[in-house]
Amino acid sequence: MRNATSTKSKRNKFFAGVLAAGVAGAALSTGVLSNTPAVNAEPVKVEAPQQNFGFADVVSQVSPAVVSVRVTQADEPSMDLSGDMASPFGNLPDDHPLRRFFGTPDGGPQMPRGLNPDRRDRDRPSIGQGSGFFISDDGYVVTNNHVVANGSTYTVVMDDGKEYTAKLIGTDERTDLALLKVDADNTKFTYVEFGDDNAVRVGDWVVAVGNPFGLGGSVTAGIISARGRDIGAGPYDDFLQIDAAVNRGNSGGPAFGLDGKVIGVNTAIFSPSGGNVGIAFAIPASVAKDVVASLRDDGTVERGWLGVQIGEVSEDIAEALGLASAKGAIVTLPDTETPASKAGIETGDVITGVDGQAVESPRDLARMIADYNPGATVEIAVFRDGKSETIDVKLGNLSSLDEAASLDAPRTGGSPVDPSALDGYGMTVMPSEDGAGVVVTDVDPDSSAAEKGFSAGDTIVAVNGADVSSQEDIRTAIETAAENGRRAALFQLKNADGENRFVALPIEKS
Repeated sequence: MRNATSTKSKRNKFFAGVLAAGVAGAALSTGVLSNTPAVNAEPVKVEAPQQNFGFADVVSQVSPAVVSVRVTQADEPSMDLSGDMASPFGNLPDDHPLRRFFGTPDGGPQMPRGLNPDRRDRDRPSIGQGSGFFISDDGYVVTNNHVVANGSTYTVVMDDGKEYTAKLIGTDERTDLALLKVDADNTKFTYVEFGDDNAVRVGDWVVAVGNPFGLGGSVTAGIISARGRDIGAGPYDDFLQIDAAVNRGNSGGPAFGLDGKVIGVNTAIFSPSGGNVGIAFAIPASVAKDVVASLRDDGTVERGWLGVQIGEVSEDIAEALGLASAKGAIVTLPDTETPASKAGIETGDVITGVDGQAVESPRDLARMIADYNPGATVEIAVFRDGKSETIDVKLGNLSSLDEAASLDAPRTGGSPVDPSALDGYGMTVMPSEDGAGVVVTDVDPDSSAAEKGFSAGDTIVAVNGADVSSQEDIRTAIETAAENGRRAALFQLKNADGENRFVALPIEKS
């Protein structure tokens, strides 16, 4: 019995030794000793002061400079400004106590304007409400253009309830800013100053003060959610996105940093439901400061004017033109008799720089040109025919531009005559009646042309910058592009309304 136990004990010790040796061998084969702990990557650590703070100190200092702006319109406005957000309280009875806070929900543009006209008496003046803030002790007040639009009289209501009559100094519709002036003898107003919005970061705190739903002196707080937002409001969109609660009536009010300086002017919200959903947009202080300074000087804002219609440079377009990267703004049409056309800028040019500063996008170009004074001469860098060149352009005055300038007259319709297929591209084309361009008469819905947006009725004006008047011209231009190593050909298209666009179409292999 002892012998059997001894044998079993020895066998167990043997297997234990083999197992230990196997583990050690595995550890050695991987270069790690079995008694060395595994080393993990360090997690992200942010060394930031842990503070327990509120916003009361900021609010107490800035609130006297923030005002409610009441606008009276003698006539019914052309656009119902109370309908900028659908109100969940729109069906309240007329005698309900909450009725006075909410206008009729029409579901219009998402601007928190705050107009509450009395719909029961159409003969009475419409009353609109927004927000604003003093920028000087002598009574200059910044607000939104859409707050004061169509106004006949303006009243500024202070934080303590005191009211002053204000006069309109000027407005700038393109940036949605306006400047009012309160004249009060022997009165010095508490005012705030613009800060440096370029110094703030996504995630920084922001405090909004304003007059939502007529509840003046309301304060909300949040963070900067994003920068450089384009919301389709205009060519100079460069909004700060904030998540501080902004509602109807907050328009024109300031968004403060924790230093008490204005980093943005609240102007719009995104709201599928009609209420605050945490997405609001503010005009950056750097933009507002320059515009307000111009309004204060002479009541207007003058901007440089180049005079071109421009589009995005996609990856396909960059490839078709031989550009190193998809940056810049492609000229879809230089307007006639404009600074650009007079200087020699042509359709199909890609504008890549202004006075040595790179142009990243069409919006970038629009803002850069607007920063120049009318009459200034600027050096425009363009990419044309596979090479770069510069063109000096004397800018015009955007404010004097005739908005009613017409584009090319639409083509008169005509029945297709002898259309022919453009083999491999899913299109049927025919020469245009006036000999200028080739008309697309049919597009295969399963073709790359349809995928890229070609449609019947489009006119192919040029391919890779070469004018075309026949199917053969198109093929020649495509073959030339292929010989030059291009994987796509750039088509210049014009629709029935005379609007130009550029589309890069992959070259089909023969």
